[in-house]
Amino acid sequence: MPVLHNLVSNEELKARMMAETEPRTTVSFYKYFTIDDPRAFRDALYIALTRLKVFGRVYVAAEGINAQVSVPASQYETMKAALYDFHPALDNLRMNIALDDDGKSFWVLRLKVRDRIVADGITDDSFDASDVGAYLKAAEVNAMLDDPQAVFVDMRNHYEYEVGHFDNALEIPADTFRDQLPMAVDMLQQDKDKKIVMYCTGGIRCEKASAWMRHNGYENVYHIEGGIIEYARRAREQGLPVRFKGKNFVFDERMGERISEDVIANCHQCGEPCDTHVNCLNDGCHLLFIQCPSCASKFNHCCSPICMEELALPPEEQRARRAGRENGNKIFNKSRGLLSTTMHIPSPEE
Repeated sequence: MPVLHNLVSNEELKARMMAETEPRTTVSFYKYFTIDDPRAFRDALYIALTRLKVFGRVYVAAEGINAQVSVPASQYETMKAALYDFHPALDNLRMNIALDDDGKSFWVLRLKVRDRIVADGITDDSFDASDVGAYLKAAEVNAMLDDPQAVFVDMRNHYEYEVGHFDNALEIPADTFRDQLPMAVDMLQQDKDKKIVMYCTGGIRCEKASAWMRHNGYENVYHIEGGIIEYARRAREQGLPVRFKGKNFVFDERMGERISEDVIANCHQCGEPCDTHVNCLNDGCHLLFIQCPSCASKFNHCCSPICMEELALPPEEQRARRAGRENGNKIFNKSRGLLSTTMHIPSPEE
């Protein structure tokens, strides 16, 4: 039986990928459809993608598939054909090709079975995820942006919105999509009679959000087909103004793709204009935040002097200090002002 998971270290896999000379294409796709046996689906898909040297992150659930992958450019069309043939629901699956791609977005294939392809926290059995809002194409998006009766709603996390968004788009200030859904319903009550236009990175979140809004009594609901990625691509192809400003945050090594030259965010340490997300170099912290080149040099790619000090310690002492410390997905929120740290560093006596 084939090995259906990776057995090589991340370090070695990354080194192999960096040594590759063939160009790669980063692409994302999703599809809501019923999968009767997600585990069997996952295993068969893992074999198919591994044969094509596909790297990336793929989630499979009973409700469908959600993927962000990197494929050798020479195998892109082969991968598309393989996916179209893999399941009837995937025929003519829309592929969102990355806009700003160095081909180094992923170096390992991780294919996991999840309860949901996007965590939504919805427990209402009467919710119909297929009752979605109307799709908007690029030209229609631009027309809506000029419509005073349209409200654009950004269904991405606060740190994604911070570096790029449509002008006057409503931010739902939460860390997770799960938290955003009820907040959106509450925040838009006064605009219930207007046209609600929802968007996200590639379409998967805003599609489900549009169905949730309709479930909660909103009737004039729309969402951008293919999200920001597809909107920007089609607008450029059609010679239309690209009205999205700044960067589109992405969940891979790139951490963002440039949509416009506007820099609408600021360094979380000094406040200078900057939209480069990084993770604190201290493995005991790994905070996601925005850091300019000057502060990266000043703080040795760390979020604070405390993390700089810890990073300078011998590896054994660093590991000892990390032991027992919760180090989940820590993300700095711009609403706190400039960055400071409250991380406790135990003394040698503790």
